[in-house]
Amino acid sequence: MSTGRSRDLERKSSAVTLSDMEVFIFPELIYSLVLANIMSPRIWAWRDDPWFAGLEQMKPYRRITRLKQFIMDHYVFNLDLETWGLTNTDTELARFSDFVSAEELSRSNALFGYEGDRYYFDIDIRTHFGLDSYDSDIIPCWKTETVEAMDAFRHKPNYGNGAGECVSLATLYAAALFVVVGIPLRDIFLMATPLHSQNFIDLNDGILTNNRRLVTKNMWFNGTALSAQARRALENERVTIVAHESGWIHTLYDDATIDPDAYTHFAGRLREFLIINPSAPVLGSFLRHMREVQHCFQLRWNLHGADCYLPVERAFSYEPETPYLLTDNTREKLMQEIDREEFLPRPLPKRIVLNDLEQALTEEPIDITDDDDVARLKLRFGHDCLEAEMALDNFISFCRTEPRLPVAAGKEFRQTEARLGIDTAMTREEIIAHLEALRGRNAIADLAFYAWRDLFRTEPEPFLLAALERSPVSLAATQEMSTSEVIAAVQNLVGESIYDDPGRLAQPDEVWNFGRGDGVERALLLAVLLLDRDPGKPIEIVVTPESAALDTPEGHLTFPSTKNLPEQAWHLPLEGADGGARSDA
Repeated sequence: MSTGRSRDLERKSSAVTLSDMEVFIFPELIYSLVLANIMSPRIWAWRDDPWFAGLEQMKPYRRITRLKQFIMDHYVFNLDLETWGLTNTDTELARFSDFVSAEELSRSNALFGYEGDRYYFDIDIRTHFGLDSYDSDIIPCWKTETVEAMDAFRHKPNYGNGAGECVSLATLYAAALFVVVGIPLRDIFLMATPLHSQNFIDLNDGILTNNRRLVTKNMWFNGTALSAQARRALENERVTIVAHESGWIHTLYDDATIDPDAYTHFAGRLREFLIINPSAPVLGSFLRHMREVQHCFQLRWNLHGADCYLPVERAFSYEPETPYLLTDNTREKLMQEIDREEFLPRPLPKRIVLNDLEQALTEEPIDITDDDDVARLKLRFGHDCLEAEMALDNFISFCRTEPRLPVAAGKEFRQTEARLGIDTAMTREEIIAHLEALRGRNAIADLAFYAWRDLFRTEPEPFLLAALERSPVSLAATQEMSTSEVIAAVQNLVGESIYDDPGRLAQPDEVWNFGRGDGVERALLLAVLLLDRDPGKPIEIVVTPESAALDTPEGHLTFPSTKNLPEQAWHLPLEGADGGARSDA
């Protein structure tokens, strides 16, 4: 059942709360959050941190690694189900039924049945995310945090630093790459899959951001546990959204706003990043990456003038006890550490001899894009054993990941009326003024001010709608409290906002989660909690530059405020099928 409200209001209120589901439905939101973070004073303040002293003298890649370490030191990855609460599939389907069908969602979104390739069936996706203890229709309200909300995690118990989920970290990286490192926005592409979000930076051979870390092309193929983690999304999932300064493309929607030439360039560069021709070092990395195929290989080694053979998995088992590796130039030293009785006098049947495959890859290089080359390699080394052939198939796949990007063919590319046009030479104030001037001609720029929570520049209705409909954490936390206890709890919260600027407000669940809020924010939190207890009793919040006041069952309350909002009255609950709140200025 449809909510009946306009797409414009739904999209604007979604820009306020920025749940993963909202970003999936409205792909323009992911870049609006990038712009909101670019406008934030928090990231601009990083430029004055001693950690970035002398940054301008460093080469671009060195600057990016400097930023990576800063993010590693100040943020942790968080995907706790309790942080932003839970909702259910029926509620979300009803809310978005005017924009996408349940069938399309089930084919594309992990919360509505999509499980990608076999990998996601194998891990049992609901158990993996801790949802197995809930009814099957319960889904998390995973929310993308602004940089201020990420920073505010330090106020929560058991968090010493800031925190955020993958989309939060991706948008934080994109904004910081622009503001701190000086990477032009044209070189930054954001990618969202059903279960992950990461960026591609068009520098050198390319760089991926992966949560807090960076992945270069060499790292992608180095076979470590970190690279295996980074590879999962692009190996197992479709990319549903690609976002760029020029616009977006979404796998479900027939239209796209991204510049088609920029998208073609990005797709080509990403494919180059994900492909490497097989070689002996890459083979070694593959065997370390995919241990389950090690039993398909054996090593030939000469001992006292006679060839002997060693199962590759036995050779790998000795590595942790020594500083030597099977797969580099310290192999001979590793062999000296292995007990003589481990070696066999004859080849093991149906195992590929690692030395022979390494030699073939060195002397007869394989073009991974040439099917005939690949077929010859498999015929030579995998012809007498099905498992060996499958191991070679996995090796070829390791060397070449084909990203499943949104298909450009058949899309209607419609350019926005005005490009963003911000560059690294501009000041923060110039960027804010420029984006504000674009609002009527660029939807991403317009929505950025809603994501930025700027009630100086936006009407309050979308913010209030989001507060009333999407505050599951504070409602659940106060469910067992009496009304008096609820009022006292809100009054006792620390009287400061997580947002530094006047006019910018936190949502009720942010106020509750982080235990603090300006007077306007605490008054709205209290109104949401009281309305949930007595939906039939309207509440008016009177806002002035210095305060916010409302009537409660225990009398009239006034909260001091430093937000300097113009005098106005918010009438709750919101009225009308379109969510039309009355806000009397």
